[in-house]
Amino acid sequence: VQLQASGGGLVQAGTSLRLSCAASGRTFNNYAVGWFRQAPGKEREFVAAVTWTGGTIYDGDSVKGRFTISRDNPKNTVYLQMNSLKPEDTAVYYCAAKRFIFSRRPGDYDYWGQGTLVTVSS
Repeated sequence: VQLQASGGGLVQAGTSLRLSCAASGRTFNNYAVGWFRQAPGKEREFVAAVTWTGGTIYDGDSVKGRFTISRDNPKNTVYLQMNSLKPEDTAVYYCAAKRFIFSRRPGDYDYWGQGTLVTVSS
């Protein structure tokens, strides 16, 4: 599975962005997809994940209620809708895929996209 993340950019605090993760190669069936982010000087952290059937999990309080993950299986694409963006959301955002069950741990994912930069100005 090859993953291509896109949709990042420079935005002001309080606005929205939608990131996309397009998969190609083998079938997307039965893959969970997660979004992670990595700010400068920090470790990669979990943001959200979605199962093949649409079940979702989110990071604790940092994004829940503001970010929504979804997927369009016929299009082999997973989205991360980010609303009410804050400067602390600034990071490179990565999508990743693994078979079946989602995970919060980056090491559990087998395939990674190249990342897309989100910069939120105050």
